Amino acid sequence: MNMLETKRLILREWKESDAQALFEYAKDERVGPITGWPPHTSIENSKEIIRTVLMNELTFAVTLKDEPERAIGSIGIMLNKGEKRFPFMNENDAEIGFCLGVPFWGNGYIPEAVNRLLTYCFEELSVDNVWCGYYEGNDQSKRVQEKVGFAYERTEKQLFVPLLKEYRDEHFTKLTSKEWKISKQ
Repeated sequence: MNMLETKRLILREWKESDAQALFEYAKDERVGPITGWPPHTSIENSKEIIRTVLMNELTFAVTLKDEPERAIGSIGIMLNKGEKRFPFMNENDAEIGFCLGVPFWGNGYIPEAVNRLLTYCFEELSVDNVWCGYYEGNDQSKRVQEKVGFAYERTEKQLFVPLLKEYRDEHFTKLTSKEWKISKQ
């Protein structure tokens, strides 16, 4: 799977040639720190992040259909197979994470992208539950999660955020396969 589509978006694999577009939005102090990573410092830094983090099968560049070569955000699925990120997640669970460049906030792009990934998670990957998290104070992410049907599940106090070398409270929301199927009827 290299690409997923929605009404307005193409979710496609990351390419090294996306470094300029990634740097444009990832250098903004309002984007990375609220999601747990520092602002990018150069195009080369963004290219390295693409190579080492974003270039994997279940992480997508978020692009507009009328401009598919320009990444405006990122969204990905982390499967909970093998080593679990959190002990409260089950073996057949997944987690979705996302970020979006500031100029594109408020247009409903991320809820649209998350809904497409939920369909993929539940119909193609057959996961039981999909989790999403947001750090204390990230109200935009909280609203996205509520909008697409996630329900608050728990808070983990003072989790270490390795890329920022600090501790934060992280809130977790969950959507079960059963809840998702009922919402689609």
